[in-house]
Amino acid sequence: MPTLVEIAHEHGNTDERTIEHLSALLSEWGMLADFCFADMLLYLPTADKKWIVAAQVRAATGQTLYDTDLVGLSADLVKRTMIDQAFTSQKVVTGEIQVDSQPDAVSLMAIPVRCDDRVVAVLTREWSTRSGRKPGQLERTYLAIFEDFTKMISTGLFPFEGRVADATVAPRVGDGVIVLDADARVRYASPNAVSAMHRVGVSTNAVGQSLAELGVAQTAARNAYERREPVVEEFEQTSEVTLLTRTIPTLKRVGRDVVVTGGVVLMRDVSELRRRDRLLLTKDATIREIHHRVKNNLQTISSLLRLQARRLKSEEAISAIAESVRRIRTIALVHETLSHEAGEDISFVEIVRPLLRLVEEGLQSADRPVKFNVLGDGGRLPATIATPLSVVILELLQNAVDHGFPEGSAGGAVLVTLSHDDKSLNIRVTDNGRGLHSDFNIGMATGLGLSIVRTLVTTELAGTIQMRPALVGDSHGDLVVNSNGAGTVVDLKIPFTGE
Repeated sequence: MPTLVEIAHEHGNTDERTIEHLSALLSEWGMLADFCFADMLLYLPTADKKWIVAAQVRAATGQTLYDTDLVGLSADLVKRTMIDQAFTSQKVVTGEIQVDSQPDAVSLMAIPVRCDDRVVAVLTREWSTRSGRKPGQLERTYLAIFEDFTKMISTGLFPFEGRVADATVAPRVGDGVIVLDADARVRYASPNAVSAMHRVGVSTNAVGQSLAELGVAQTAARNAYERREPVVEEFEQTSEVTLLTRTIPTLKRVGRDVVVTGGVVLMRDVSELRRRDRLLLTKDATIREIHHRVKNNLQTISSLLRLQARRLKSEEAISAIAESVRRIRTIALVHETLSHEAGEDISFVEIVRPLLRLVEEGLQSADRPVKFNVLGDGGRLPATIATPLSVVILELLQNAVDHGFPEGSAGGAVLVTLSHDDKSLNIRVTDNGRGLHSDFNIGMATGLGLSIVRTLVTTELAGTIQMRPALVGDSHGDLVVNSNGAGTVVDLKIPFTGE
């Protein structure tokens, strides 16, 4: 379905100021439809002097006349006559039209939409008197509110200009409505609004009292009246009850002045939502504390292993314990990062950077200097993927140092490249060391490090791994491959949709 902007541009209505004004109107007109219990359509003029439906909204408080969308269709002759009259006279026009789905005539109200000093579109309210809601106090009050907004639309006072409260997060008409006079005294409170006030301890009849006397949303009303624009406010009336309000002033032109004639307060009880938010915050804090304690426990294990290593004489045993300590510290690094993050997802590059420093501290030596670097961004990963993947990268970095830059070599560089798309996370580890033997096959590798890598990648992460000799074209920054085969490239592909 085409958008307002697309229809406006297609039919020559390219004035950005007009489109901005109409877009603001559409952000509010769900409320208008609820107040008038009817379908509403926005018509734009076309180059051939016709009228096309640019947008459509149905009321949540009443029945719709149209089961299908009319956006992009032109008005018929009867409608066009009424819309033309509203557009040229710059006044609200009412009449009747025929709708295929209705056996009787349908009422139509055509409202000129003014932007600055000119009428730029026509808004219609279309409803059936036979199938519509029976008029009671609520219905009469809501229609009177809609009439106030109708006058504001036709005089250019609605939608509001400049900084206004976001209507998408505000209460709806069905949540509860309080109608105010020019002195912010209550003229009417809907049943849902009365119930909300009862929950915060206001049990007296609200009609005739000011919001200050009721102790409900008085600050928001005062700000809305003074600034002549809607104000959203959330406040805790009690420790158990939280109300969300949106106060909208109704305005009127008196000569060159704009005066406040009253206001509408939309009110919703969001106590349950905020209670759940607090539970989530508590749960999140608990999870972070658990990660912090796991990290501390892993560091304790590392310390115990290092103490054990000092008592050993076998170089092979000391080396094995050192490798175990690095693996444990890698997992501890993930938990440490998660202890500072909200939720169970983590920016993977924030794991890789300290991981490179860990490898530099443990594996690099003065007689074989190796420079480590990371490039790109792997997105955010859940802990279930970040933890085994961190161990994989550690093993690949250790393998690159041990086999690519043996003791006595001139050293070199290792580059970790991260990227992701809609389907997978891609990791490349490149070094410019000695390179692979001609008969190397990762599937036949028996070393513990590569066995861990192969098992984690193909089994736990359901990914793929490939190793090949580096090429001159793989050079990047500090990593320079002097000749083909002088280095190693490891490519990992992990199926995952990252952020």
